[in-house]
Formats: sequence, C-alpha cells, structure tokens
Amino acid sequence: MIITANKIITGDGKTILNNSAVCINERGIIETVGTLEEVKAKYPNEEIRDFGDATIMPGMFDMHAHLGYWYSQPDSFNYNDQMIMMYALQHAQAAFTKGITSVRDCYSPHGVCKTLKLAESKGFITIPRITHVDAGMCMTGGHCWDEVVQVDGPWEIRKEIRKQMRDGAEWIKLLTSHRSHIPEFTQEELDAAVDECHRRGIKCVVHAGTHPSIQMCIDAGFDTIEHGTFLTVEQAEQMRDKGIAWTPTIFAYTYLYEVCKKNIEEGNADVFNDPVAAKEQRDYAYYEPAYESYRDNFKKLYDTGVTVCTGSDMVMYGAPVLPIAEEMSYMVKYGITPVQAVQTSTSNPAKVLGKGDELGLIEEGYIADITVVDGDLSQNIDCIKNINTVYLNGKAVYSDGVRFI
Repeated sequence: MIITANKIITGDGKTILNNSAVCINERGIIETVGTLEEVKAKYPNEEIRDFGDATIMPGMFDMHAHLGYWYSQPDSFNYNDQMIMMYALQHAQAAFTKGITSVRDCYSPHGVCKTLKLAESKGFITIPRITHVDAGMCMTGGHCWDEVVQVDGPWEIRKEIRKQMRDGAEWIKLLTSHRSHIPEFTQEELDAAVDECHRRGIKCVVHAGTHPSIQMCIDAGFDTIEHGTFLTVEQAEQMRDKGIAWTPTIFAYTYLYEVCKKNIEEGNADVFNDPVAAKEQRDYAYYEPAYESYRDNFKKLYDTGVTVCTGSDMVMYGAPVLPIAEEMSYMVKYGITPVQAVQTSTSNPAKVLGKGDELGLIEEGYIADITVVDGDLSQNIDCIKNINTVYLNGKAVYSDGVRFI
C-alpha cells in the first residue's frame, strides 16, 4: 500500500517532505519513503491512497496517561473491577481518534494495563501500544496516597519495586511532591528507588513539580521527570546532560487554572462534578503560578536541549480525553515550531521508551504507526486536531470518524 500527501513530517524535529509518499509492506513495515513518482515507479502495482492537502506523520505518543483512572467518576460506586476494565478499554481505544498509537500509563489500578495487553495479544481487542507502571508509590500520607501504594524507607521501596516487577510492571513510578515546596521522599529513598530500578534493568518515572523535590530527583537520576512545573534552566541543563527526559503536562495545569479561575469569578463553589477535581479547587493558588511558569519558561527550557515529551495527565470528569493535541498547541504558542512539537510526540518518546529504532519516525524499516491530519501541519499546529486516518502496524484503525476495532 502506498499513502501520499502534500506534506510528510518525519518526526525528527526538522525534516519536511513535499509531495512524497510512503510504501507500507504486508508486515506493516515502512518499505520506502520518497517522492510520489519514485515510489510509484518502484511499486507500480501497489494501491495508492492520496490524502491530498494533508500531512503524514508518525503515530503520536501520550507519555503520561491514566487509562484506568475511574476515581473522578460521579458514580464511582458503580466501578467494580469489570467496569474499571471497560472504562480503561474505552480510553485506550479513544487514543486512535486523537492520532495516538502509543501510550505510557503512569498508573492505573493494579493489573489493568497488564490485562489489556494480554487481551490484545490474544486478539480480543485492538489498542495502542501500552507501556505501563503498576501502582505508583508515595510516602505514607503522600501525594495520591489513597490511589497508590504507600511505602517508607529504602528497603520498603526496594521491596515494592521487586513486587511490581514480579507482577509485570514495565516502568516504576514514584510521587514525591504535591502542591508545596516540602519534599515527600528523602534523598536516600529516591536514590534507593533509582538504584533498584536500574540495577534490575527497568526505568523509573517520578512526579515532581516543586523545589527542592525536582533537584533531588535529578540528583537521584530518574529517567523521566513528570510536570517539573517550576524547573529552572540550570536544572534542565543537568537533565540534558544526564539523559533525563521531561514531560511537562502543560495542558493539565493550564486547564485546571483556567477552569478554577472561571468558576471562582462566576461564584461557583463546586467547580467540577467529580470528587477528585473538587479537591483541586482548593489548590487554585498553586495553579496560577504553575500556568505562568510554563508560559514564561517553556521555550527557555526547551532550548537547553533537554528531551521533551508530550503527556496528558488529564483525569478530571468532563475534561478532554488524552489531550495531546492541546499540549502540542501550547508548546507552539509558547515558542517552538509545529515540526518541533511533532518531535515531542513521536521520536522523542520512542527513544525514551527504548523503541527509537522502530517507532517514532517516518523512515524505511520503521513500524508503520502513522497518523494523517488534514491540512499543512508544518505551518499550522491546529491541524493536529484534524485527524483523518490512523494506522497501527500498517492497518487502518481510524478513518473519517470511524474506528475499525
């Protein structure tokens, strides 16, 4: 099969191909990338799908999702284990409508993502590629203590990591800051977590948005830092040098700021229809400086060369599902180009997940996880919302508003 469009953004942060085409073989691998004339001449008998005024790009990654996060549902009393699995499946498959073909789940209830992947391997369902932690870990009484595992001390942390690896975790997650500048885990605990993960050959992600927690996580050597809301240029340079990636989740904090602000101005005491977000309203004083920090500093931090990845972290009832398009729009609004934003959602995450030699690029030999959007995305980031067709392993899973799953 040959697909062609006016533009191809390869995902490397700089390359744009005009009037070019991609040939996908029967194994779902990109066989050739070249001009339409070259590809047609090489494969004269292949079916051609011409998307016209559109942009072909790699399938996108959401590096901070919570597919099974049911806690914010207003009828949460209905969510037994079976309902939670259905909820997670619905969210996973909704990813295709957003142009997302790979997801890193940064915690769902125990066993949810492992079961989804098992069901996919048996051919029961079609879902994006999932890389997942098991349960997150916080200190006793720490951030999200009622949703994750509470652990204290280096050896308790090491034991929990070993248990989660036994149970199928592919990454490990710790949470060590909330809405204050008081660190939750100690440096000794963070160091032990990273040491245990890397000693066992598994990567680790950490929730850290404030100081000094961010610096403590950089010193410990986590593989990715989530949020990093008040990250400094000097710290971003340290992350670059140590190979630590950053998932800023700009949209999540901006959304909370804007909705809370609007409802306060309108005199609404109950901002949301879910219990999780009701708690967030009390943290409004945190969201305004968080929003301002992303707005004022994102471009300076990006320019350090730290690896930036898109992640949604959107769990509020009624909020946009997996809003990677919105995340990329903010990145462009705050100073980078649409082509650079595409890199944050494609080849950067692929490399962080250890899949940079098979995913994240429109390049010969890569797996044909491909998203097609209407319009010239290289000039207008808003085109990222115009999802036309999505391919997973070279097979269409979404096209013209219809999911083929």
